[in-house]
Amino acid sequence: MNAALPAALEYPVATPPAPGETIEIAPQIHWLRMSLPFALDHINLWLLADGDGMTLVDCGFGDSPTRALWDRHFATTLRSRPIRRIVATHCHPDHIGNAAWLSERASAPVAMTSSEFLAAHALLADTAGYATQAVFDLFRRHGLAADRLAALERRGNRYRRGVPELPSTFRRLSEGSLSRAAGTTWRVIEGFGHSPQHASLYSAERGVLIAGDMLLPKISTNVSVQSIEPDGDPLALFLDSLAGFEALPPETLVLPSHGLPFRGIHARVGQLRAHHAARLSELEEAVRSADEPLAAAEAVPLLFRRELDVHQIFFAMGEAIAHLNHLWHANRIERRIAADRTLRFAPAHR
Repeated sequence: MNAALPAALEYPVATPPAPGETIEIAPQIHWLRMSLPFALDHINLWLLADGDGMTLVDCGFGDSPTRALWDRHFATTLRSRPIRRIVATHCHPDHIGNAAWLSERASAPVAMTSSEFLAAHALLADTAGYATQAVFDLFRRHGLAADRLAALERRGNRYRRGVPELPSTFRRLSEGSLSRAAGTTWRVIEGFGHSPQHASLYSAERGVLIAGDMLLPKISTNVSVQSIEPDGDPLALFLDSLAGFEALPPETLVLPSHGLPFRGIHARVGQLRAHHAARLSELEEAVRSADEPLAAAEAVPLLFRRELDVHQIFFAMGEAIAHLNHLWHANRIERRIAADRTLRFAPAHR
C-alpha cells in the first residue's frame, strides 16, 4: 500500500547507480541497483568491502537479464575484490533469486535466518502450506472472484520464475548475531510480518542500517497473511518489529531494498504506524457501514485505490486479509463463515 513520504526524510544521494555501476554510499559500503520484471521495478543490493573480498547483501531476481548484469560486475566491480560471503535478508525472489548461482560461481557461503531458508525451499518445492494451490484456496475462501483466481492459477508457481535454484546449505543468522564486514561489526535485527524471519543488519559504529524490506522510504512493505498460517496476524508482528528500529539513533543512515537511502528513521517508523492505523480505521468503518458482511476481496479496492494487474492482486489479497485479521484478533470486528463457506467480516457485538 502507498504510504505518504514524510517531509522529514533526508536523502544523501538523489540518483541511484546506473546499471553495472556502484556508488560508495558510506565508507566501504557500495550500492548496486538491479531491475525487476514487475511494477516494483528495482532492488538495491549492497557490497561490503571485506579485506581482499566483498560481502554481498541480497542477490537480485534469478533471471537472465539480472545475471547478465552480474557478469558485468564480475568483470569490473568484483575483478579485484571477489565475493567471499553472501547474505540474504529474506526468502523473496528479488533477494534470494541468485543466491545459489552466485554462491557456486564465487565459492561463497550463503548466510540467512533458518526460517527464511526453510520457507524458500518449501516455496520452491511447492509443498505443504506454501503450495501454490493452498494460496489459491485461501483467496477463494476470502471471496476472490473466479476469473481473478483463474488468472492467478494460469501463472502457476511464480516463485520458481525468480528462484531457479536454492543453496542446499546455509550459515545461520539470528537476532543479535554479529559479523564483521566493511571494517565494522554488523548486528542482526530480526523483523516479522513481511516474511518469516527477516534479517536487517545494523552497524552502530557506522550508524548504518541495511534495512532490507522492513523500512522503505515511499511505500509500506507488503504485509500479507500466508496460506501456511491463514488465521495469523502478520500486521501485529510487523508493527511490533518496528520497535527495534525505533530504538536506533535518529541520524541512522537507512539503506532500503527499494527506493533511495535516507535519514529520518524515527519519522519513517512513525509514518508507517500512522499509515496502518489509518487503513485499519477505514476498513473497520467499511465493515460497520456495509449492508452485508465484507469479504477480503471486497476490501481490496478500499486499500488499493487503483487498477491492479494479476501480479499486484496477489499481494493485495494477502494484505487485505492481513488487515482484516488484525481487526478480528483485536475484537474490533467479527469473522463469520457464510453459507458458501466464504469468510466474511462483520461489526463486533459489544
